[in-house]
Amino acid sequence: MTDNISAEQLRLLIERVERLEEEKRGISDDIKDVYAEAKATGFDVKTMKVIYRLRRMEKHHRDEAEMLLETYKTSLGL
Repeated sequence: MTDNISAEQLRLLIERVERLEEEKRGISDDIKDVYAEAKATGFDVKTMKVIYRLRRMEKHHRDEAEMLLETYKTSLGL
C-alpha cells in the first residue's frame, strides 16, 4: 500500500513540474515578444536587460556593482 501511495505522489509531483515547465515556456515566449516589441519601437534590448537586472538588485548591491564597474573602467582607461 505504501508503494502505491509513494508512486502516486511521485507521479503527481512530476505532473506538476511538467505543467509548471509548460507555463514557464509560455511566459518566456511572452517576455521575448515584449523585447521584440521594444526593439521594433527603437529601444535597445541589451540595455533594457541591464536595467531590468539593476532594478532587481537591492540598492546597496547596485551601488557596489556600479562602484566596481567604475573602478575597473578607470583601471583600464575607459
